[in-house]
Amino acid sequence: MNRLMVFSLTALLLFPVLGCAADKDKEADELKTFQDKLSYSMGLDVGTYFRGMKEDIDYDRLVQGINDAFKEKTPQISLEEVAQVQKEFAAKMQEKQAAQVKELQEKNKNAGDAYLAENKKKKGVMVTESGLQYEVVKKGTGVKVKEGDQVKVHYTGTFIDGSVFDDSRKRDEPAVFGVEQVVPGWSEALKLMDVGSQYKLVIPSELAYGEQGAPPVIEPNSVLLFDVELISIEKQEDALFSAPAPEKK
Repeated sequence: MNRLMVFSLTALLLFPVLGCAADKDKEADELKTFQDKLSYSMGLDVGTYFRGMKEDIDYDRLVQGINDAFKEKTPQISLEEVAQVQKEFAAKMQEKQAAQVKELQEKNKNAGDAYLAENKKKKGVMVTESGLQYEVVKKGTGVKVKEGDQVKVHYTGTFIDGSVFDDSRKRDEPAVFGVEQVVPGWSEALKLMDVGSQYKLVIPSELAYGEQGAPPVIEPNSVLLFDVELISIEKQEDALFSAPAPEKK
């Protein structure tokens, strides 16, 4: 069921609320009962939804349609035309969203490529054949990670603008997962590390979430930065996958 259909069903529950709103503008200080507050809360949701569509929606016609349905008046257009209009609108929204995604992909690709080009010039930064960039902050003295291992790590994930999107240190909860359960950039980096190591990673989008991203947190074509500390290699039976940011899709 698409969002438009879901909204249509929700709106059936809201007709009494919106119908009354057309006759009387209630003040916020009159919200005393649970029904008042529930009705107002749902009205806020509906209003917020339609506010994002205000270039396509005429508010007066919207309220007119709600009132006609609530008062069981004969619709001014047929149900077949209603369905056709909604179908055309859904197609229009899909085209608009596709264009927005493409624009975002191009923007992030250009920004990411520029960042990668500059970062690899920095002293201490190594670049692998795949394009993964890493810097050894602290060299560990423990066992080296190999394929099939389960590892425990602390990490902080940021975008190239410095904003943090995930941080196990802030949660004070190390992540435990299999080396092959994460995105390729992480998998490759982990197999370079010894227990006790701390690396800074710059992962190109094609080694992370690629053109699709991982909505709503990670945009398409995002280059991801991680500060990773390898705490230990876990016993297979003790490891619990905790779905950190670099989880493989």
